[in-house]
Amino acid sequence: MRFDSDSLQEWLAYLERLHATAIDMGLARVAEVASRMELKPAFPVITVGGTNGKGSTCAMLAAVYRAAGYRVGAYASPHLIHYNERVCIDLQPADDAAIVSSFRAVEAARGDISLTYFEFGTLAAMHQFMATGVDVAVLEVGLGGRLDAVNVFEPDVAAVVSVDLDHQSYLGDTREAIGFEKAGIYRAGKVAFCADPHPPRSLLDHAANIGADLQVIGKDFGYTNETTQWRWRGRNGQKPGLPFPALRGAFQLGNASLVIAILDALNARLPVSIGALKRGLLEVSLPGRFQVLPGRPSIVLDVAHNPHAAAALAQNLANQGFFPTTHAIFSGLADKDVAGIVALLKDQIDVWHIAQLDVPRAASADDIARQIVASGAPGRVQVYPDVAEAYAAARRAAGENDRIAAFGCFKVVADMLALKPR
Repeated sequence: MRFDSDSLQEWLAYLERLHATAIDMGLARVAEVASRMELKPAFPVITVGGTNGKGSTCAMLAAVYRAAGYRVGAYASPHLIHYNERVCIDLQPADDAAIVSSFRAVEAARGDISLTYFEFGTLAAMHQFMATGVDVAVLEVGLGGRLDAVNVFEPDVAAVVSVDLDHQSYLGDTREAIGFEKAGIYRAGKVAFCADPHPPRSLLDHAANIGADLQVIGKDFGYTNETTQWRWRGRNGQKPGLPFPALRGAFQLGNASLVIAILDALNARLPVSIGALKRGLLEVSLPGRFQVLPGRPSIVLDVAHNPHAAAALAQNLANQGFFPTTHAIFSGLADKDVAGIVALLKDQIDVWHIAQLDVPRAASADDIARQIVASGAPGRVQVYPDVAEAYAAARRAAGENDRIAAFGCFKVVADMLALKPR
């Protein structure tokens, strides 16, 4: 008997218990259900993978294409507050009824095939994009690339934003192993991009072996920071006088450069004017990526959850200027490199407020605190039962000229946003 409900929350609870494990790498099951559903989009598909930066890249792509007048479907994960954030059409989350409709279509097609939460949602997202009639779909890889459910759909363009250590238990414990997994989204004879300035040899070799048209940042495309604006260069020329993207952080220029390279590759099918490009860069929004809230003390939210992202956060915090005291609200998952994150950020933090998270894979707040102390990080370390109490303590202690930085994983940022700080 097939599950059915008009409630999105009941569907999500059903998906959480449908499959034996939360992560089950492989494409056979999801490909079979996609075939039964005839999910073969006629519109261009852009697939974006990478250790970090893929969310920002997808957000900029969606913003620019929408500014150009196209109907845009964007699929991303995880969500911060509501599941609907994962399935956006024209920059707006799909409503409950639309998602439930697509869930029903997947449920009807899968038969006795068991799907993970992410696999089920990925199929439903494409079903919704096709039902809505989007002009282009931007798909963010969930984990890795080669065996990720998103990879069941044939991309017209595939891009790897960055390659670094994360999810080692699934992807391997070296950049070479991880690079090969991420390069699995490339296709023979199709344009492929890599925005990592030092791509692993495995990624370069795989692209060459399958005959992908690989373009690498710094070689085939790139950018020049000209202080008040920036210039893009690529195979087909240059675009000067560009505004800095609304997303904060110096590294966003690399992401924006990748975005323009992708736009250029699809220009024959989806032409974008320079005006639309500039509007998209200026209007793009993505919560939790070095998000600075207005008011005092300064509050920064960032989903940095691995050393690669922590290095970018440390640079951004350093570039913000002087603050007498910086309070961290920090926590993470047990399979993350907490010591590596702390090592990169400890010089930017004066007081650590460690929150216990209420998710299955959460690390112990006490264990995180012990690792911070063992690292020799300066400043006080305090433990709290949740993010709400950690924030309350930081807010009481912080002066109006101080800074509060909340980071460590999506759950930390989601809990902060739910508190509506200020």
